[in-house]
Amino acid sequence: MPAERLSTAVFRETRGVGFFRVLAGRNAPFYVDVLDRLDHESSDRADGIAREEAVAIIVETLEAHPDFDWDAELDGPEAAAREQDTRTKARAILEHLLKCRWLDEPPRRDWRRNVHFDAHASVMLAALRKIAWPDAAVFTDKLTGVCAMLANETELSRRPWETVETCLANAREGLNELRSMQKSVQRFTRLQMEEETLRGNLANVFDDYSEQITASCYASLVRARLPLRLPEAVGRIHQRLADDPGALDAMQTEVLRRHPDITAETARARVHQALDDLIDLLERVLPMADEIDRRSADFTRRSLARFRYLQDVTGERRTELRAFFECVNRRLAGRRVAKAAHNLPPLPDFLLPAIKLPAGLDSLFTPPARRTPVEQEAFDDGDVTDTDREAGLREMERVLRESLTVQRANAFVRGLPGTKGERIPSSDLPPIEGEKPLADLIAMLLHSESAGAAFRIETDRIESDAATPAVDALQGCSVERFAIIKK
Repeated sequence: MPAERLSTAVFRETRGVGFFRVLAGRNAPFYVDVLDRLDHESSDRADGIAREEAVAIIVETLEAHPDFDWDAELDGPEAAAREQDTRTKARAILEHLLKCRWLDEPPRRDWRRNVHFDAHASVMLAALRKIAWPDAAVFTDKLTGVCAMLANETELSRRPWETVETCLANAREGLNELRSMQKSVQRFTRLQMEEETLRGNLANVFDDYSEQITASCYASLVRARLPLRLPEAVGRIHQRLADDPGALDAMQTEVLRRHPDITAETARARVHQALDDLIDLLERVLPMADEIDRRSADFTRRSLARFRYLQDVTGERRTELRAFFECVNRRLAGRRVAKAAHNLPPLPDFLLPAIKLPAGLDSLFTPPARRTPVEQEAFDDGDVTDTDREAGLREMERVLRESLTVQRANAFVRGLPGTKGERIPSSDLPPIEGEKPLADLIAMLLHSESAGAAFRIETDRIESDAATPAVDALQGCSVERFAIIKK
């Protein structure tokens, strides 16, 4: 027996196409608002709302929609209300909603006439509200749970059919979450392109998008590592279920137990169909995840482009510049400015911001004069001889050797007698003869506080600043008395 078509089942339940026509005409905004009001008012009342109360709600909504087109929707007996007062028109609309099965007025034994909101209408309005105010996109562990269940050998052996049913339900919910993520990114992209301020642009990126997409569902999607886990899950379906006669028999038996009125062949067909559906659902995941990546990249690119555009066209001065050049484009349409330079039409005054110095020029800091850099002439390699090169190398060696570095100071201290902790007074230093010993002494005194020094120096001045320091006369120089302590 072929399955019933969706259209047949839907229109049988709604009893005609008028149910959907209410939401498809010019007056659809009015009908959505009035049905939303009626649904809210009647949701907490088991016996419905009074007919006159429903008419009053319709009248209030009509006042908020002055563009209601009477010629577009109402026909038959309701059309006679077009020329009547607002309350009579509201009653005609109420009759129209009753005829289209959005509202129901069941007969009563008393004189009261109460209006009930149809159950199918409540379902439709709930869907419209979810479209208008969608929930924040989420990505839970539905798909990762499918991979985990298919990898659980114990559950596959004990309850294969229950595992397949749970995996099917979780896979469908996981795909719905991915679709919600796609729609959310698309919605943020549209809002970004409609944004007119830099503040709104940045808030959309760093507040709304980052909080609802990047830091939540998109981060969870990346952490799920689906590209690695899904192929293994699909392989398990083939190897452990579809190609395993024992598992197929167990699933067929379970289906027959639940539906004893079907044949074994039908049960086996349902099992194969369920496995094919599960494989198909899992194979859709990665293309949808790739589409989310593409839309996320598109959002980032468009956000940056919109930010640059808003930087160029927003602000008081930018607005003036844009207005000026738009006027130039209009008055010089079809001509080039260079060719029309001697015969320009009257152009608007180009306004510049006034510049004021509250304290005059004296409040400005005069920068120091800088010397003009002198360009050094290049040394011609053709005039250099081998003798010049050797002399230059010897001079460089001499400069490096005579540099007053901490290494030179350490080498000088290591050459003194004594081991680590030894205290050597300045009077016991060797004679200072020539430039090299004098340079060693100077290097040691310069680097005594350096971090790389392998020694430290103590003087009498440290203990008493008031005392006149003693002086040691060395051969070739005189120095304030000090002591060297090797580290």
